Amino acid sequence: MTALQIIELFAGTNADGEPVVERLQVRINEDDSCQLVRSPAFIKGIASGDTIKVNKDDQQFELLKRSGNLAVRVFCRGDSTALSDQLTPQLEKLGGELDMESPRLLVYSIHVSCGFETIEQILNSVCDGANSVWYYGNVYDPNDGQTPLNWWQDILKPE
Repeated sequence: MTALQIIELFAGTNADGEPVVERLQVRINEDDSCQLVRSPAFIKGIASGDTIKVNKDDQQFELLKRSGNLAVRVFCRGDSTALSDQLTPQLEKLGGELDMESPRLLVYSIHVSCGFETIEQILNSVCDGANSVWYYGNVYDPNDGQTPLNWWQDILKPE
């Protein structure tokens, strides 16, 4: 088992137009590609278990292989503890994992085979849209935020 390492990836720009990086825990493979150990909070398009190749010059990445996990980000106005207490056990029952917990943000990874409808029912039953809101991190095109990436079609199709 290879030791975990931290990489930095470009996550966007802040209000002042300065670049922002997100630090991610990864396993480095023999071919120098990286497998994500957790889903990112801010970088769109990737999730826990995905394999990426990092361009060290600009901290951008190329997705090599999807794990089948969905990245789910839950943002809250107040403390996220009560939200986590409600969401985490329900998502863990489906095999999901809480990857990150901070006072205003929760990040989960859950396999797409659990079903979008099931996952969304759980999230919608807990997040009220006013004090808490959730988003997929790797379902829609990062450029427009609306076009489904459809990477799950191959994973979900019958054998």
